[in-house]
Amino acid sequence: MKIKKGDTIKVIAGKDKGKTGKVLQVLPDFNRVSVEGVNVLTKHLRSGKTGQQGQKIEFPSPIEVSNVVLLCPQCGKPTRVGIHKETESGIKSRMCKKCKAVM
Repeated sequence: MKIKKGDTIKVIAGKDKGKTGKVLQVLPDFNRVSVEGVNVLTKHLRSGKTGQQGQKIEFPSPIEVSNVVLLCPQCGKPTRVGIHKETESGIKSRMCKKCKAVM
């Protein structure tokens, strides 16, 4: 996956289209990412013991990685991600396809 934890992304499809947020979790086995403030679901929890109150917990549910696009930290535009390989050391790094900046 070309999207990593901590990246800033923009949602391009679904009910939260147009929102931006930071990636909290990446699930490469399921091809999904969890983004703060996007696809927030509510879960109701019962009370554990007598006398305790039940709770509502809100959490960001993972969304398909094809529904998000990475925002370049240099130019700030939504962009595709390329792989840049340095010739001398052979180190691979991610690259913005619009401004050619290494991420």
